[in-house]
Amino acid sequence: MLAHDRHGAGEPLVLIHPLGGTRVVWEPVAPLLAATRDVIAPDLPGFGRSPALPDHEPPTAARLARAVADFLDSLGLESAHVAGNSLGGWVALELERLGRARSVTAIAPAGLWSRPLGPRPGPNLRAIGRALVPLLPLLLRSRRLRTLALSGSFAHPERVPAGAARRLAAAYLRAPAFEEANRLMRASTFTLEPTDVPLTFAWPEHDRLIARPRHLPGWVRSVELAGCGHVPMWDDPPQVAAVIRAGSEH
Repeated sequence: MLAHDRHGAGEPLVLIHPLGGTRVVWEPVAPLLAATRDVIAPDLPGFGRSPALPDHEPPTAARLARAVADFLDSLGLESAHVAGNSLGGWVALELERLGRARSVTAIAPAGLWSRPLGPRPGPNLRAIGRALVPLLPLLLRSRRLRTLALSGSFAHPERVPAGAARRLAAAYLRAPAFEEANRLMRASTFTLEPTDVPLTFAWPEHDRLIARPRHLPGWVRSVELAGCGHVPMWDDPPQVAAVIRAGSEH
């Protein structure tokens, strides 16, 4: 069983967090969806409070999707609407391939790059940051430091509360599956195939991490999230919720 939050009523809607995140990223959006959806936000295996995959299985997007499918089985759900951000968007697309998604809303989905990205250049920020974990409550109390720490993913990091920023930073630094999931994500690609399942791609206007593909098939609905960064849930919760709600109305 994956650690998760669940609230609301209506058709089931699974929210899948990005690489290095946890279900906490959905806190601003989930209440806006719960009036009309049974909102389920899990921690992926090896992130947050969910245990890692068994037997040291590699945390590819496809394998993480199978873990979410098993999680749906444990809840007695054959299928659900699925929304995901970044790696979570890729996992959502893999759930569609497994036949478990009623619809998919992928926000800045990973994997649609034309060729594998390879290792990310530059210093290992997680290794550097882990030494600072005990100091996070103090450091992230400062609005200026929160802005500095979160500006790569959020267009408006000042909108992230200090408590949420601490949990986000700690999750990023401590996730045991991060390094391998990141390596595997960057070493592969995802190829879209025709499907009858409604697909919505949402592209944050100020995304610094994932570029919008130049060409997308006509059967994919594509929208822009104005004024948002790569992780847009705190940048504009009503806009993100509206896109997810519309994507799951089919």
